[in-house]
Amino acid sequence: MVQTAQSHWISVLVLHGPNLNLLGRREPGIYGTVTLDEIDRLLAVEAEKLEAKVSTLQSNHEGVLVDAIHEALGQYQGILINAGAYTHTSVAIRDAIAAVNIPTVEVHLSNIYQRETFRHHSFIAPVAVGQISGFGANSYLLGLQALIHHLKNR
Repeated sequence: MVQTAQSHWISVLVLHGPNLNLLGRREPGIYGTVTLDEIDRLLAVEAEKLEAKVSTLQSNHEGVLVDAIHEALGQYQGILINAGAYTHTSVAIRDAIAAVNIPTVEVHLSNIYQRETFRHHSFIAPVAVGQISGFGANSYLLGLQALIHHLKNR
C-alpha cells in the first residue's frame, strides 16, 4: 500500500449547528452574507494550506450533532464547532465533547458577548481548547488555524 503525504494530515470534523444552513439569508446584519457552502469551501482551502483535511456536517438536530461527536472518536484529531443556539442550552453537546476528549475549538460568527445576555453563557467553552467569536466567516478560519496549531504543538 502506497502512503500519500495526505495520510499524515490532521483530520478535523467541522460541525455547524441549527439555522446555520440559512447563512447568507438569515439576519445578514448579524451573520453576514456568506453562505454555509462558501464557509465550507473556505475551510477546505485553508485546511489544505495547513496540511489538514476537514469534513463538515450541519444539523438542526441536537442528537445528530451528539452522534457525530461520538463517531469522531478514532476518526478525527480535532473538532471545530459552531453549535449555534445549542451553545447556550446543550449540556448533551458539552458532555459529548468532554466524553470523547478530542481537542475542540468553539466558533461563532457574531460576538456573542455583545448580544443578548442569554448568549453570554456557553456550555461548550469549559470543555473547549478555546473560543473565537465576532469575526464573521473568518471566525471559522481563525478557529481552524488555532486548532491545527494546537494539535501540531501538543
